[in-house]
Amino acid sequence: MSRLARFAWIVLACNVAVIVWGAYVRATGSGAGCGSHWPLCNGEVVPRAPSVATLIEYSHRLTSGLALIAVVVLLIWIRRACPPGHPARLGGALSLLFMLTEAAVGAGLVLFQLVADNASMARALFMAVHLLNTFVLLACLTLTAWWLSGGDRVSLAGRIPAATGVAAGCAALLLVSSSGAVAALGDTLFPSASLSEALRADLSATSHALIRLRVLHPVLAIAAAFGLIVGAPRLASGRGRTAGRLATTVAGLSALQIALGFLNVLLLAPVWLQLIHLIVADAIWIAFVLLGASALAAAPQPVFINSQVLNAQLPR
Repeated sequence: MSRLARFAWIVLACNVAVIVWGAYVRATGSGAGCGSHWPLCNGEVVPRAPSVATLIEYSHRLTSGLALIAVVVLLIWIRRACPPGHPARLGGALSLLFMLTEAAVGAGLVLFQLVADNASMARALFMAVHLLNTFVLLACLTLTAWWLSGGDRVSLAGRIPAATGVAAGCAALLLVSSSGAVAALGDTLFPSASLSEALRADLSATSHALIRLRVLHPVLAIAAAFGLIVGAPRLASGRGRTAGRLATTVAGLSALQIALGFLNVLLLAPVWLQLIHLIVADAIWIAFVLLGASALAAAPQPVFINSQVLNAQLPR
């Protein structure tokens, strides 16, 4: 594997870490740690005498900024190493685009004060949009790394059934993940003292909308997991060993995620388990994107890449 491909996978992993840390910011109620200021923190470049919430939020902003710089470096390196028409060029450009929209949505949450104890439906909508943008960003980074590692470009020619299956799987995962973001917000803002109390609140017509909406997530998650467990092997059929391994990974992670979901309900959504739940969700999404790329892979074509640039050190 070339240095550029390794760097692309590292950038993907770093972005997953930033996403998980962002969930920790939400779960600990630290989103208002820098006040309603962005990109400054409480009106300062470096906050003085910061609180714990400020340190948590500020560190998330710093790591997000570093992740943005890494994506910029990745795109520059790709444009130097890969010829026009190489799919990684498009993947890198889209990664940067959705990295910028990710920053814009995060800034909107802060500037419109949709953080901390804000329990409005506007915040729930922003959280869902934030999650959708995050998953599209991860998909772009994943495909970029895949193409740089020798993966074939995607083609729909003669693959309509497979394309339909991939589209259905992506739609299901995005829907489940969006509902999960809303459910996690409800768990954070309206914690329950016991499982029986949580169940009563979920079914009560007088409960806040965020509480009543969170009951939809497990239903959607179970349906999506069943679809992935059944459908992933079909997508991989006849596509080689790599596709088969990816299908097994998707199915196994989906089963694990359902078990984690039930545990999350039983333990009343502790922060550490929410983070594990999110990591597995990201892993399922990345594995399914790779499976979709394998299922829709075109016939391999010779690609000429500037080997001297490809194996160079990172541009400074």
